[in-house]
Amino acid sequence: MGFIQAFKDALGGSFADQWKDYLTVPSGLAPTAALFPAVPRGTNAGRGSNTRGSENIISNGSRIVVPAGYGLITLQDGRVTGLITEAGGYEWRSGDPNSRTIFANDGILASTLGTSWERFKFGGQPGSQQLAFFVSLKELPNNRFGTQSEIYWDDQYMNAQVGAVARGTYTMRIVDPLLFVHNWVPATYISANAPVFDFTDTNNDAANQLFQEVVSSLAPAFSRYTNDPDKNNRITKIQSDSLGLAASLSSVVEENYRWTTDRGLVIEKVAIASIEYDENTRKLLKDVQAADALSGNRNQSFVNQAVARGVQSAGENGGGGTGLAMMGMGAGAVGGFMQPAQASGPFAGQGQSPQGQQSQQAQSNQGGAEPNPAEKLAQFKQMLDQGLITEADYEAAKKKALGL
Repeated sequence: MGFIQAFKDALGGSFADQWKDYLTVPSGLAPTAALFPAVPRGTNAGRGSNTRGSENIISNGSRIVVPAGYGLITLQDGRVTGLITEAGGYEWRSGDPNSRTIFANDGILASTLGTSWERFKFGGQPGSQQLAFFVSLKELPNNRFGTQSEIYWDDQYMNAQVGAVARGTYTMRIVDPLLFVHNWVPATYISANAPVFDFTDTNNDAANQLFQEVVSSLAPAFSRYTNDPDKNNRITKIQSDSLGLAASLSSVVEENYRWTTDRGLVIEKVAIASIEYDENTRKLLKDVQAADALSGNRNQSFVNQAVARGVQSAGENGGGGTGLAMMGMGAGAVGGFMQPAQASGPFAGQGQSPQGQQSQQAQSNQGGAEPNPAEKLAQFKQMLDQGLITEADYEAAKKKALGL
């Protein structure tokens, strides 16, 4: 009796599997879903139903609809048997006995009795497993990253090591579905009744590994972005250039972890939600921005700012000692150059321009006298024209120089 019962169950399952299946994308998918099983529609607009067919067997002649932006991967017994990357409707055909159906013109004996014999050998169950999965070919959004402490990199333009805490998101794309499934997706997600593979799922260990790799690549990616000699990128541009930063980050993760070569993944865009520089970087950035606002020559800009503050101080305190000292310094510091202080000894005068040596000699002949008032006024007028001092500062300096 056991033999007959097993055969009866196998035959019943074979007849149920004669119905063609209609496979499609499941409803309610999140936009971050990367890989998920194709699901069958059990009814055909109320005209017929297939609710008794064996699980994980696709009948010949079944229809599979591939929506735009998705690919379809089919597997049999754990081996990839097909890949579709273009949207459209497709018909399933397989030489496996379990897929045969009389509705696909496979013949009554081939599709029922032959299949029943195969299933009889496995206790009434199909001897194969046929699975179909959809894989997203779209940008997969909302992959978050964040650093718990400062990351540091050397910045050529700042000429120093800089540090920051950064948070944001990036988008990924699956560019090679076969590499992705074969080399990266855990077996849990490509088996019968598999859950959805989602990169944002905190319980997805494979996705969490990618997150850790991105965080460890941020510092070298920032360095590569800001130090690219062909782009002249500044540290302050990181937040606004999602494509440029993504290219730097993607190249770093490829070099370190071979995302594209081994896993079929690339980073498309990066959006920095916030970036907080450490205290030293903030101070340095403030100084550099102030210097750049005045001149392309950073060192001379700092000198000009110091001279201007000295002249302003002279006007405010009525020509006190500090103001007089800065005004005397201004004779050699304004106008795009700074004369070195008068030196003594065997190396006196070396490294000076001929004009500087002549000026030093003239001062020596005059007993160290200061430049004449006209020369001072010319220098203060140049500072006024450059916007380094105000009109009031200039008038105060002029009165002092003329002894008024």
